[in-house]
This record gives sequence, structure tokens and C-alpha cells, in this order.
Amino acid sequence: MFVGLLAFLTLCCAMSLSIGSNSSITPTMTWELLWHPDGSFESEVVSGQRVPRTLLLILVGAALGVAGMLIQSLTRNPIADPGILGLNAGASLVVVLAVAITGVVSVWFYVWFAFVGAAVVGVIVYVLGGIGAGGSASPARLALAGIAVNMAITAIVQTVILTNQNTYNEFRFWAAGSAEGRGWPVFFAVVGFILVGLLGAAMLTPALNALALGADTAAGLGVPVALVRGLVLACITVLAGAATAAFGPISFIGLVVPYIARAFGGGDQRITLPFAIVVGPIVMLIADVLGRVLAFEGEVQVGIVAALIGGPFFVAIVRRRRIEAL
Repeated sequence: MFVGLLAFLTLCCAMSLSIGSNSSITPTMTWELLWHPDGSFESEVVSGQRVPRTLLLILVGAALGVAGMLIQSLTRNPIADPGILGLNAGASLVVVLAVAITGVVSVWFYVWFAFVGAAVVGVIVYVLGGIGAGGSASPARLALAGIAVNMAITAIVQTVILTNQNTYNEFRFWAAGSAEGRGWPVFFAVVGFILVGLLGAAMLTPALNALALGADTAAGLGVPVALVRGLVLACITVLAGAATAAFGPISFIGLVVPYIARAFGGGDQRITLPFAIVVGPIVMLIADVLGRVLAFEGEVQVGIVAALIGGPFFVAIVRRRRIEAL
């Protein structure tokens, strides 16, 4: 199954490289220019825009998918994800405020603010969600706290970008979750953070398996519960913050991907993690390609298409009679 998903991911990458709003560049021309660039405008579109955009979609999809898996495993809440819990909104709020105040729009500048925003909102939602000393949490309370904080932050973000024309011009597409125009500078700005976050998540999967048995049982097995929780939250913050800095706030990817990954890998986090790393990019690439072909002119932002995909999925989950604990 994993090899099959890798093959499907390769197909999605080929579609992302071949399909674009510029219909004059045919798939055959794309592959010819990819291997034999000639310095033309079409060659620049392929190598300077489509290639880094595809690589960024892979990175961001893996980051959001793994961040969602970590959140759901840590809180034992099957309806948690970076978007629903407000981490993406918190990152975007601090970024927009920083840009409105300083006027600097470099991704190297605002990636740090994205981390701060994601961390602060994560702590707020974590406290409001009612995490107790025993490590148990009410899925409904945590989701409601995240949704409430998310709505409040979204209102503030919209107020800032609508009252500040320069900020609005720079971030009107970014705030909708856009992959358009993301080139090599953005890729190199976030690739290190995402890889570190993914490596940290891989190292923590055995401890997460122990935590799934309960905090007391995990402590009895020698797992430093408080330290593991802190490290998991740090990985979530790095992954969600870097993804938001690259594309803007994108919701539901972190909710949908863990469900699909668990359908393939089961409840063992060591097995689910590789599936999440592959499934996340697949969902992101499909959403981005759909956004390119759905609009008659221009593109539909990947964050909007992801919401259209993930929204019904979320409704189907919460309408179930019983949400099973992870």
C-alpha cells in the first residue's frame, strides 16, 4: 500500500508540473523544458515557478498532515487539527500584524512571527480545552475552544488587512492560503524547519504509542510524560508555523490526512507517520491542481479548495453517533 501511495504521489507531482494556468505550455513541452531548459519564458515558468511550487506543496502537505496526526494523538481527540485548533490562525495573525507595523514582507522575516503566533495560540487553546493533570481532554471542549479562538483571530486578521492597504495588497492571497507565486526563496526559507519538525515527530512516535495507553501507564513504562508533551507541542508549532509562513492558513488538511493515514497504517504511530508524510502531499497536490483547472481565468487558492474538500469530511465525522478515542 505504501509503494502504491508513493506511485500515486509521483503521478500527482507530474500533474502539478504539467498542468497550469498557462495553457500554452503543453505537458510534452513541460518535460522537455524540465530536462533541457533553454532560458525562454516557458522554461522559466517550469523551472522557476512550477518546480519550487510542487516541492513546497509536498513539504507543506507533509507538515500539516504530521502536525494533525501529532495533535490528534497527543490530545486523543479525533477532530483536532492545526486549523480547527487555531494554530494556523494564530500564526497568520502575528505575521499580518508584523507586516502591518514594519512593512517587511520577506518570508525570512515573518516565518519567526508565524512560529510565535502558533505557539501562543496553541497554549491558549490547550488551557481552554481543559487538559488536566491526567492528560485527558474533552474532544468537544477542545474543538469548541479552538474554533472560538480561530473565529476571533480571523476577525482581527481581516480587520487589519482591510484597514491597511499595503498589508491587504501583500497578503490578500496569502491569507486565503495561496500557493501561487511561491518560488525558491520561500522553499529554502521553510525546508529546514519542516524537515527538523518531521524528524522530531519520527523520534517521538514510540513515546506517543505509550501515551495512548494513558499518562500513568506511560510514566510506569519510563516515558517522561511532561517532556514528551512539550516536545510534541514544539514539533506541532514548528510544522504548523512553517506551513503557514509558506502558504498562509490552510485548514482541514491536518484533519483529513491522519484519518486516511490511520486507515492504511492502523493505530501504531510509527507506521502511521510515513503514511501521513505521503498522504499529506497527495491531498495538497490534488487540491492545488483542482484550483488551477476549476477557474476559467486565474486560479482558486489551494486553501479554498482544501476547505471545500475537508469541510464535508469534518461534518461527516462530527455527525457520527460516537467519536472513538484514538
